[in-house]
Amino acid sequence: MTSSLKDAVLKDFWLKLFSLALATLIWFTVNIAIQNQVSPVVSLPLGRTDIRTFSNLPVLVVSFAQDSRNARINPKEVEVTVEGEAKVIKSLYSRDIRVFVDLTGIEAAHDMRKRVEVSTPSGVNPVKVDPPEVQVIFPPRSDTSSLQDSETPPLQPSNTPSLQDSKAPTLQHSATSSL
Repeated sequence: MTSSLKDAVLKDFWLKLFSLALATLIWFTVNIAIQNQVSPVVSLPLGRTDIRTFSNLPVLVVSFAQDSRNARINPKEVEVTVEGEAKVIKSLYSRDIRVFVDLTGIEAAHDMRKRVEVSTPSGVNPVKVDPPEVQVIFPPRSDTSSLQDSETPPLQPSNTPSLQDSKAPTLQHSATSSL
């Protein structure tokens, strides 16, 4: 019985060791890709690639629907350079590229800077965002007793159910000053 166990371990030992090393390498690659949220496979373009720059793209603000404050950002527009297959890049419009700042989960901050995120269609990769960060300015919270004549009081919640979930993130255009 001891010799059969010994034979099971030592027969094709180098092949088994190679298989174990390869499995470990694959596991580490997948684990790192999951942690970094990127694909370990590099996409290779099939045709000729092209680079194009879109200027003056408005930065949208993503926040919770329950957040009635409007965060201001500076600058309100950015420049995005994208890369992709030449045919796709030539047919790309500025409205196809979404530029946003995610403020979900942030209550308040003073002089905060956030990274600008870019969403592009399939086959189009963002290469550069200028500026890569924007300054986020939250207006101070005020109660109705300190309102001035030029300000309007905040809306009071009603008993009417809303179609929009108050915890779902919403998009706000950065140029708007009130809801």
